[in-house]
Amino acid sequence: MPTDTARPPSARFLRERDGHEARVTNVELFFDLIYAFAVTQLSHRLVHNLSAFGALETLVLWFAVWLGWQYTCWVTNWFDPERIQVRLLLFAVMLVGMVMAASLPLAYGERGLVFAISYVAIQVGRSLVVLAFLGRRHALTANFRRICGWLVISGIAWIAGGLLDGLPRFACWSIAVLCEYISPMFGFPLPVLGRSSAADWRTTEGGHIAERCQAFVILALGESVLVTGGTLSDLSTWSAPSIIAFLVCFAGSVAMWWVYFDTSSSAGSRAIARSTEPGLMAAYFHYVHVILIAGVIVSAAADDLVILHPPERIDWPSAWLLLGGPAIYVAGNGFYKRVVYGWFPLSHWAGLALLALVAPFAFHTDLLMTGGLTTAVMILVAAWESVSRRSSARTKEESLSAE
Repeated sequence: MPTDTARPPSARFLRERDGHEARVTNVELFFDLIYAFAVTQLSHRLVHNLSAFGALETLVLWFAVWLGWQYTCWVTNWFDPERIQVRLLLFAVMLVGMVMAASLPLAYGERGLVFAISYVAIQVGRSLVVLAFLGRRHALTANFRRICGWLVISGIAWIAGGLLDGLPRFACWSIAVLCEYISPMFGFPLPVLGRSSAADWRTTEGGHIAERCQAFVILALGESVLVTGGTLSDLSTWSAPSIIAFLVCFAGSVAMWWVYFDTSSSAGSRAIARSTEPGLMAAYFHYVHVILIAGVIVSAAADDLVILHPPERIDWPSAWLLLGGPAIYVAGNGFYKRVVYGWFPLSHWAGLALLALVAPFAFHTDLLMTGGLTTAVMILVAAWESVSRRSSARTKEESLSAE
């Protein structure tokens, strides 16, 4: 392995590309804990803001949390977190990220400017440090200049929103999210700097990106389980309905894990590693996982309601929460498997259809019954998908053996 003195100064902090898949380091997993905290904050915020506009506000905040994590994920895909300088950068982002996450519940209130400043400090500050790591002549420099340019543009909208209130704040922050989410689709085009091409992303370690996304899903599901346990713990009296509600919510979390991790997570790692354009496929992974994990957040908020008020009648806000969370999660998984396998699974179409059938019935029953029905749908999707994938794998093995 070459020493630091044998490598160009601008390449000292980059990961070694030795033909082996870049592993996810402990410091990256430690870094993710901040965003697990942010997921919990968003789930709690959603429970207390069940209006349609409150849900849209939370959605914008979720996209901000995801984009902050995603852009850092790309940095650690190229740069070696075992280098002290890169590790210190991650710790600095963690520190500011803690402030950002702590301000989420009141981001549309008195802590809006705190949230905006901390978020912009993460996005722009990290990009400037990366440019300092690279120097002027490295092949990645032009790409990160474009990224930094777009983050500065979105940063102006974030800060402007932090200085405003109400609908104007929501509008500015929505524009900022669109800037950061859509600009990669077109190669971060900017006057003079041009745009990035697929060639700029071919050094991406696709397997590393897949594992990072999988780790975030685990953290989000883990936070969902912790929220469920915490809600049960906070109840002054453990009645039979609350215990049943807890069991239903736990079963739902297990089914959500099964839908994603039983076969498709490992298949995703293989698909992205074999792709001729791993950078493009890695980008698709980020685009679909933001939907998938949004389903986890909404479902966690729904579990909170079910355990706290199992016999309560369903209304519109609680209905969209209980049905919307699983629907978003199943749809997100379907899009993910569309990227991995090339088609949207029939089991997922069936799950979405069944959730649609449950919707009108939900208004004639209570939270516990509706939660039980959505959990049953998730279990059905998980079982169907598991049997289908294993059957396909056996058929393929038998075909290869016959040849």
